This record gives sequence, C-alpha cells and structure tokens, in this order.
Amino acid sequence: MKQLGYALVVALLLTGCGSKKRTVSQRNSEVKTIQTENIAEENTTIPKSSGRFVKFPIASTEEYIETFAEISQQEMKAYGIPASITLAQGILESGSGRGELTLKTNNHFGIKCHTGWEGEYDYHDDDEKGECFRKYNHPMYSFRDHSIFLSTRSRYAFLFNYRRDDYKKWAHGLRQAGYATDRRYPQKLISIIERYGLDRYDDAVVRGGGIEVVRQPKSYEVFTHKVVKGDTLYALSRKYAISVEELKQLNNLNGNTISVGQELNIRREKSK
Repeated sequence: MKQLGYALVVALLLTGCGSKKRTVSQRNSEVKTIQTENIAEENTTIPKSSGRFVKFPIASTEEYIETFAEISQQEMKAYGIPASITLAQGILESGSGRGELTLKTNNHFGIKCHTGWEGEYDYHDDDEKGECFRKYNHPMYSFRDHSIFLSTRSRYAFLFNYRRDDYKKWAHGLRQAGYATDRRYPQKLISIIERYGLDRYDDAVVRGGGIEVVRQPKSYEVFTHKVVKGDTLYALSRKYAISVEELKQLNNLNGNTISVGQELNIRREKSK
C-alpha cells in the first residue's frame, strides 16, 4: 500500500510540473513569467523510491539519512556522484532538512538560480542579502537537479575522474571547483560522512556493480604554472585554453591580481 501511495504522489507531482507557467513577483514590483522546472521529464526518469513519504519537519539527521539514502544511491547509479557526498551535502546545506531555505523551497543543496534557470525561485539572505535560489515542488527534484548541476558544468568535470567511492577526494574537489566559499567545507563533509557512516551507501552501490553514468565526462589533468613577469590571468587563459573564471575558481582567487613566483593550478583536457 505504501508503494502505491507513493506512486500516486509522484504521479501528481509530475502532472503538476512541466508545461504549467506561473507568475512570480520580484523586488521593485517587477513581475516575471517563468517556466516551471521540468527536471524529471527533460533529463531522465525520477529516482525510484522505497515508498517512504517525506515527513515535515524532519526530526533528526538520522531521519534525514533514512529518508533520502535510497534517492542518493539511485543518483549515484545514474550519475556517478557518491551517495555519501550527496547525503553529506544535503545534511550540511539544508540543516538536515530543517533550514529556513529548505523548508520554503525544497532546495537541499543551496543551489542558486544562476544564468539560464527557468524554474521557480525564491529569495534568501546568504553571502549577500536577497539572493535568488532555485525552488522545487518536492525534495526529489532537488536531488536530481544537484546531480545534473554537477555533471553538466565543466568546472566539476575533473571530479568524475575520481573513484565513485572516494568521498575524500570528492569533498576536497568540490571546494577546489568553487562549490562553497567555506575553506573548511571538505572537512565538514568528511566529518559528517564518517560520523554517520555514509560511505556504506557508496559501498552498497559499488558492490551491486553496474554503475551507469549518464554522461561520460571529459578527462582532465591538473598541473601548476609559476607566474613570471608579464603574466596575467587573461594571458594564461589564452595560453592554456581555460577561462579566467575557471582559473580563479581553481586557485581560490577573489580578484585578478597575481604575483611573480606564485604557483597557479591549471586544468586542461587530456589529449587522446
């Protein structure tokens, strides 16, 4: 009966998403019509579920893990992102599902609107006041969008060269790629994973075999360049075929200033 009930909920969610449009009031009394997100239909099927309903509010981190572990494993099978990383990010970014932003938007990963987002959104104070964050009809859409977000942006491509169960490299790689501004972000993710034993969900997927990655990412190599007189970020971006923004993200640079003798991380696609 739970399986049937959950299927009905998913059917209703899918019916409510897709072609429907809505009008959202913005600041300064501007009005903008946007297209509701269609994550499930435009990319892949929605994650399967054990039939467990999502109760709000979620009472504890343990309950959060119990609620979303299977979805995280399904995302790992489909996209190759460790389930432990997905769960740890969800716990950290959403306050185990109890954070203000998550409660009003079902956004479990703090993903901002970014250019090209055509789904629903809401404003929330984060690094700056009144930033635009993505909004979802149900948490499962947030988990799927998280997978799509990481697997379709070039700055995260090198992560997919890591083993699917190497959560430590993934944690440090997310920080290196600029996912979060917190310098201790990797340590926080690793601490959550090890405290709650989340790597067991990675092991279960790997032992099951057949990890099917939707997108085969490009293979990249990272090396260092020692800055010499006359170097600029723009010149280096032209030399190594990498954008200035990616250079800044790889090296945690807030501005465009570099110094002679400074060592910069450079990433380029491996030759075949």
